[in-house]
Amino acid sequence: MPDEPNIHQPEWDAEMPDAPFRAKAMRAGARAGSQELGATLYEIEAGGAISPYHFHHANEELLIVLAGSPEIRTPGGRRRLDAGGVMAFSRGEDGAHAVTNPGPEPARILLVSTMHFPDVAEHLDTGALLAITGQAAGKVFPAGSDVPFPDAVLGAIEAGDGEARDDDAA
Repeated sequence: MPDEPNIHQPEWDAEMPDAPFRAKAMRAGARAGSQELGATLYEIEAGGAISPYHFHHANEELLIVLAGSPEIRTPGGRRRLDAGGVMAFSRGEDGAHAVTNPGPEPARILLVSTMHFPDVAEHLDTGALLAITGQAAGKVFPAGSDVPFPDAVLGAIEAGDGEARDDDAA
C-alpha cells in the first residue's frame, strides 16, 4: 500500500542543507505509488536551488509554486513566480530551466514530470550529461569525458572479443 503522502505535512526523503542546494525534497508521486508521473515537493531556503540550468530529452515537467517566490531561469530569461504560479518545461532545449530562491522567505514548489526512462538531461552551463535510468538512478558524464560514438562501439566490441564464451566450445 502506498504511503499516502501529504504536501502540507511532508516527510522529507532528502535534505540538502549545503550550498548551492539548501533544500528538502519529498517524492510525493513515488510515495503515492505513481508509475507514470513523478511529483516532487521541494522546500527551498532563501539563497538555495534545486537544479542547475538543464533540459530533458525524454521528459516534460510542470512547476507549481505553493509558497514563496522562486526565480525561474529559462531560455527567455529569468523571472519570479508568486504562489499559485504554474510553468511548463517541454522536453528539449526550449524547455531548459533552473529553479532558485533568492528569498527572502523559503519557497515551496511541486514539480510534476512524466517518467520516461531512459532520459538524458543536459546541463547547459557545465556541459555535463546525465543518463537517467530510473527514479534517482543513472550516471553523470562531466564535460570532456565523452567519447565519439563509433569509438565507444568499437571499444565495446573489442572488450567483448577477449572473453571466452561457453557457446564457442561446441
